[in-house]
Amino acid sequence: MTAPGSGYLGIDLGTSGLKLTMVGEDGSIVAESEASYDVYAPQPGWAETDPADWAAALESASADLFGRLTAAGLDPTPRAIGVTGQMHGLVLTDASGKPVRPAILWPDQRASVCLDAWSGLAAVVRGRLSNPIVAGMPGPVLTWLSKYEPASLRAAAQVTFPKDWLRGLLTGDRVTERSDASATLLWDVVADDWSAEAVRVAGASTEQLPAVVPSDATLGSVGEVKQSQFFDRLGWAGVPVVAGGSDVACALAALRQTSSAADWSQTVVVNVGTGVQIIRPDAKPAARPNALTHLYADAGGGWYEMVAIRNGGLALGWVQQVLGLTWENFVAAARSAPPGCRGATFSPFLTGERGLLATPDSQGGWSGLTPSVGRAELARSAFEALVCAIRQGVNALDPSAESVFLTGGGARDPWVRQLLSDALDQPLTFASLRSASAVGAAVLAARRAGRPASVTPPSP
Repeated sequence: MTAPGSGYLGIDLGTSGLKLTMVGEDGSIVAESEASYDVYAPQPGWAETDPADWAAALESASADLFGRLTAAGLDPTPRAIGVTGQMHGLVLTDASGKPVRPAILWPDQRASVCLDAWSGLAAVVRGRLSNPIVAGMPGPVLTWLSKYEPASLRAAAQVTFPKDWLRGLLTGDRVTERSDASATLLWDVVADDWSAEAVRVAGASTEQLPAVVPSDATLGSVGEVKQSQFFDRLGWAGVPVVAGGSDVACALAALRQTSSAADWSQTVVVNVGTGVQIIRPDAKPAARPNALTHLYADAGGGWYEMVAIRNGGLALGWVQQVLGLTWENFVAAARSAPPGCRGATFSPFLTGERGLLATPDSQGGWSGLTPSVGRAELARSAFEALVCAIRQGVNALDPSAESVFLTGGGARDPWVRQLLSDALDQPLTFASLRSASAVGAAVLAARRAGRPASVTPPSP
């Protein structure tokens, strides 16, 4: 039993939902809660969320976690808090930290019309960004704002990112850390600092960018700036808060605490969520003028290389909805269909891709339909498309990887894991964490407190 008051809290601000995970001193998952919110599309191809919805979700999930812990006879006050969240999102705030417009999120494609300015950067500058130039990243989005919504950009005292804005509600800080900063297309990977040339193309100023601190830096404590009395009622006042990291960086931090794998350079991590991230830890920073994979900072001073697939659980969810099935019935129908789906194939690229597996204007849909194809075959074709896309991504990143770690809600079903194992032709190690990112944020909080305990995932 974990001692009262001895847990470390991780807050994970996802694309469509917020998760809280309390990790005990012994590495066990003590309690979890979550709350959802909407992603809005005011115009086709746009993706926005009102940050006030994130704040409301944090209050709702915190109240639920408080109830779970007190019902179990445990002190609900964490020893320290870490914050993580979705990458590439953009929040413009005034001097008080209040958003001047809704947040623009990673699936957003409005900046597609502005990419020529980025492709036209000098090769040496583009190479030092060391990442594909894609529309959903903050750099191109800022270029779009400077051209089509200049009043918002002028009103912004600071450019910040989703998890950093949420953390500011607790502490009042106005900083970020390397893992989120490096995922903006505004970061010089070689210099490990903001790129003045990229910031200029973005139409922003260096004064609008946040200072960068280590992921485990303590930035203050809850209640130093009075945003709400809610967390006082929970008893969180005075609890220290660390900077945290991006969702992928924190997931890697969690996996390093769950696994005894000695050689991470021979390991690939596959996270199956709304999108799919295929990650090679312990990468080396380098200039790459025409990069097809992403290269970002992790939460420990290093780097990782990643293939990002936009259409993972997103495509599965769409097919599930079209077929009118619950998740359980969706998986059961897919299992009942024969391999190959009687010739039916599914293209999962409903929102386009970033260029490695498909183009930004690629579309989804079925082909090979005949009278012998039914609902079960259509369901299975969606899962076969997912595992084929993951196999392509793994082969592009590191076909010689000796081990594969699997995380994410889209991989919870044993049949899905076996399907992927067969496609990759090797066994998988599944970390059954509801939110590896939230656990990783808690790990960072514990690390700062001098307690880097191992993490014990619950049974799958």
